[in-house]
Amino acid sequence: MSTWQEQDLFIPADHPSAAGHFPGNPIIPGALLLDAVVAAIGLSNITIHNAKFLIPIPHGTKLQLRWQGEGGKNRFECRTGDDALVMTGILAAAP
Repeated sequence: MSTWQEQDLFIPADHPSAAGHFPGNPIIPGALLLDAVVAAIGLSNITIHNAKFLIPIPHGTKLQLRWQGEGGKNRFECRTGDDALVMTGILAAAP
């Protein structure tokens, strides 16, 4: 298995999705988090094998993305600065 690679992720508090998801208690939409993960890993035309969103994350939270690839699949996890697991999953390039 390859070594873990890491990158910071950050969705700012003034991101347009904060206004409508959810008013008064904005959390980062899962689709936006997945998009940031896919962009960071550098994949295109992906297949999502699984994705689990474990806790809601407010806009403006700094996240640490870790991923490792093997056999065309990329296992990933995101954690907050205090090491809380936010999301996990497996992505692969589509055939």
